[in-house]
Amino acid sequence: MAALCKWRHRLKPAAFFQNAARRQLSDKHDYDLLVIGGGSGGLACSKEAAQFGKKVAVLDYVESSPKGTKWGLGGTCMNVGCIPKKLMHQAALLGGAVKDAQKYGWRIPSPITHDWLTMAPAVQDYIRSLNWGHRVQLQDKKVKYLNLKGSLMDGHTVRAVSKTGKESVFTAGNIVIATGGRPKYPTHIPGSLEYGISSDDIFWLKESPGKTLVVGASYVALECAGFLTGIGLDTSVMVRSIPLRGFDQQIACLVTDYMGSYGTKFHWKCSPSKVEKLETGRLLVSWTDLDSGKEDQDTFDTVLWAVGRTPETRALNLEKVGMKMNRETGKIIVSADEATSVPHIYAIGDIAEGRPELTPTAIQAGKLLARRLFGKSSELMDYDCVPTTVFTPLEYGSVGLSEEEAVRMHGEDGIEVFHAFYKPLEFTVAERDASQCYIKMVCLREGAQRILGFHFTGPNAGEVTQGFALAIKCGATYTQLMATVGIHPTSAEEIIKLNITKRSGLDPTVTGC
Repeated sequence: MAALCKWRHRLKPAAFFQNAARRQLSDKHDYDLLVIGGGSGGLACSKEAAQFGKKVAVLDYVESSPKGTKWGLGGTCMNVGCIPKKLMHQAALLGGAVKDAQKYGWRIPSPITHDWLTMAPAVQDYIRSLNWGHRVQLQDKKVKYLNLKGSLMDGHTVRAVSKTGKESVFTAGNIVIATGGRPKYPTHIPGSLEYGISSDDIFWLKESPGKTLVVGASYVALECAGFLTGIGLDTSVMVRSIPLRGFDQQIACLVTDYMGSYGTKFHWKCSPSKVEKLETGRLLVSWTDLDSGKEDQDTFDTVLWAVGRTPETRALNLEKVGMKMNRETGKIIVSADEATSVPHIYAIGDIAEGRPELTPTAIQAGKLLARRLFGKSSELMDYDCVPTTVFTPLEYGSVGLSEEEAVRMHGEDGIEVFHAFYKPLEFTVAERDASQCYIKMVCLREGAQRILGFHFTGPNAGEVTQGFALAIKCGATYTQLMATVGIHPTSAEEIIKLNITKRSGLDPTVTGC
């Protein structure tokens, strides 16, 4: 007893009471926090909660895609999204750099060819190393990882099922849903499910996809089509309506224009009607031109559906616990603090209604939620001015409002748009077309002209946009921008030289230094 008292006195009072509180909660439930979903948001939330000495578990179970593709811990971004996408985008950029290199004096044997069987396993092996790294991190932080499929029984109870069908029941003081989303299949189109693949599959193919039709014009569609074209594959994109819905449409058209000149074929205002498998193994795709009504066909080796994503809610048993959802989107309705309509249950990331479907926002939201639950913080996630980049052959970085959104909010007379077409120095000797390299800054018209939105197409758009995102988040103005000294010679310096407005009607093409 004396030894126990001596040990207690060594603890700081705050630490003692924190441990006491943990024992009380853990005595009542199996875990202080149970997270359903081992993607970026769920992992961030669980690890942050563990930092406060809480008993935490993560349930993560990946259902195979319709084509049988399956992966490990880490969620969409790491396994079938951002990470493999960026690596394959880099493979395409390297192909372009090799061609440019000849103009700079490098002697390179022709023809230049790409080998999928070298690239794909290298990317896949790297992803597996990340899977393992996440498991080690969870173990180091004393977060229990359970490869089980979870569903809700009530506000504190989760039913979990293993791949063999064995059931377990866990209770938790708080539950976080972070199951993300999966690609949609247009099942009304005959042959779409049987013969098509999605972004869940493209990065794990053992053989080259060959001649590919990408159906859709989301950033997923255009990024995949871009790197497939870049590694030398015959690639077509079928667009029903507009490209990059939700993004600035002038910039979206510049992106697709560049892709067209880059070699990607576009079928505009077309809708597929049927996919058939021929005796040769190739796929015959039939489609309708929505303007003329004309029917057309072509054969492909691969059809990639990129027509949107759907939240992974079906197996969660949300209706039984009375959770409010948006019936149209299938997403969970949450409040500003990520709380659902069921006490003690929260939702973060792509599954939550009104949240950007972006990895960094899910990570930040997860961390802040854990701090509010266990760290006495009151800080909420700020979803305003979240930057992003589309990794198409000509990259597109943006933060803040599109021009269309700014007009809706402030009226055409309430905004000023500064813009410029520019030519990256790297493009000059290589004689690359820079017609679509463009910068747009959307500002309030009055006063110091606070910056509302920033849009940039060109090399390294993500790296350029990140710094300007901080400035815009802090309320930067056009006046402050003009007082900033640029780094020469860079593409980013063209931003701080913007001086021509759309309203003026003057030619915005940059000439000279």
